[in-house]
Amino acid sequence: MMVIEIFAGSVFNSMALLADGWHMASHASALSITAFAYWYARRHVSDERYSFGTGKVGVLGGYSSAVVLAVIAILIGWESVGRFFTPLTIRFDEAIFVAAVGLGVNLISAWLLRGEHVHAANSKEEQFHHHHDHNLRAAYLHVLADALTSLTAILALVTGKFLGWNWMDPAMGIVGSVIIGRWSYGLLRDTSAILLDGSVTPEAVSELRSVLEANPGDFVADLHVWRIGPQSLSAAVSVVTDEPRPPEHYKRRLQGRADLVHITVEVNCCSDFAEAVA
Repeated sequence: MMVIEIFAGSVFNSMALLADGWHMASHASALSITAFAYWYARRHVSDERYSFGTGKVGVLGGYSSAVVLAVIAILIGWESVGRFFTPLTIRFDEAIFVAAVGLGVNLISAWLLRGEHVHAANSKEEQFHHHHDHNLRAAYLHVLADALTSLTAILALVTGKFLGWNWMDPAMGIVGSVIIGRWSYGLLRDTSAILLDGSVTPEAVSELRSVLEANPGDFVADLHVWRIGPQSLSAAVSVVTDEPRPPEHYKRRLQGRADLVHITVEVNCCSDFAEAVA
C-alpha cells in the first residue's frame, strides 16, 4: 500500500497522497529495522568481532533511516510549497480512491493488532512476551498514525474536488512533511545519543556512584556508563578505598540493576592512588 500511494501520488499529482505514502514508509522502515536487528543479533550472538554484542545494530539502522527520511521530508516540503505557486492538475477521483484504500488497509491492520496484550511477570519467557507486547503496541500506534494521515489526505482531496480548494492538497503535503520531519528528528536525536555513548542520564550515573560509595572510605574516582543495546548498559568503574576489596564485592552491589550486563571494576588503595597521582 505504501508503494502504491507513493506511485499514485506522483502520477495523480497529489502531494497529500504522496506525503501519506512516505509517512507510511517512515513507519514501515522503523518496523523493518527492528525485525532485521532481532534477526542479525541472534545470528551473530556468539561472534567475537562484536566485543559488546550486536545491540547497536538496530540503532545504527534507525539513524541511517532517519537521515534518509529527513531528506525526503525536505523534498516533500519544498515540492509542496512550489505547488502553491505552480499548481498541477490533480486527478482527484483516482487519488481519493487510493487514499481510501490506504485508510482501509490501516484500519484493518489496527484491528488485527488491537487485542495483543500480554501481562509480564518474572520468568524469562514472560519478560520476552512483555517486550514483544511493547513492540506490538508500538506497531499498533504506528498504524493508527498512518490511518490519521490517510484521513487528512482524503479530506484534502475531497475539499479540493467538491469545494475547489486545490490549495488543501499542497497544504496537507506540507503537514505530512512536518510530521515526517519531526519523526525523523526525534529518531536522529535518540539514536545519535546512543551511538555517541551519551544516552545515559546524569541522574542514572549518580545513582550508580551512590551505590558504589555506600561504604565509608570508598570513593569512585572514575565511572563510565554507556548503552550497548536497547535494554543493556555497560560500566567501567575505578574505586579508590582505604580497605581494598575484590572487584566482585563492588559488582555485587550493582546486582539490582538488571540492565547492567557488562561491568569492569578496578580497585585501588588510597595510598597507591595518591602516589600514582603525584
